[in-house]
Amino acid sequence: MTTRLLLIRHGETDWNVEGRYQGQEDPPLNRRGRDQAHLLADALSGEPLHVLYGSPLKRAWETAQIVRDKLTIPLHDEPRLMEIHLGDWGNRLATEIAVRDSERYRSWETDPWAVTPPGGENLFQVRERVYAAVDEIVSRHGGQSIGLVAHRIPLALLKIRYQRLDSSLVRKLTLPNAGWEEVVLDARVETGRHPPRSR
Repeated sequence: MTTRLLLIRHGETDWNVEGRYQGQEDPPLNRRGRDQAHLLADALSGEPLHVLYGSPLKRAWETAQIVRDKLTIPLHDEPRLMEIHLGDWGNRLATEIAVRDSERYRSWETDPWAVTPPGGENLFQVRERVYAAVDEIVSRHGGQSIGLVAHRIPLALLKIRYQRLDSSLVRKLTLPNAGWEEVVLDARVETGRHPPRSR
């Protein structure tokens, strides 16, 4: 029995363009992000996808809804797929954080597992909730193709888990906005990367 996971990142927001930390702040998709989501839906229409789970944050949920509407498959919200909670860093430019909280920010860039953003959560906490959610989803939909519409850090943690990558790479692993990557769960883990298409 083969179970497929499609790791899907949300479309673009204005904050992505600005370099503003989003975390669990809730900006919507911008116009380009909605276009990306429609192109993503077109690309996934050729995939045997059975069900979608999405982070309830607007940027991921809007992306998931556009895909759901195109594919006419069930969509469920899963709060444990939300982005890392960045606390006081949320809604701030990366350049601003680098100045205001320079020592912690440097550590976040070089040794992120040792850092908890002020008022936020650390990577161990994110990993625990994301892995628990996905374990439950996989047990519920064994043998099916499952789309997970989420964010940079949760998707990086899943790549680390299923591709057996070093956890130190968590800040370097990223899918582009509206990009997706396939993980096949059977006797061995196989992956295939699919960047977004442009109009």
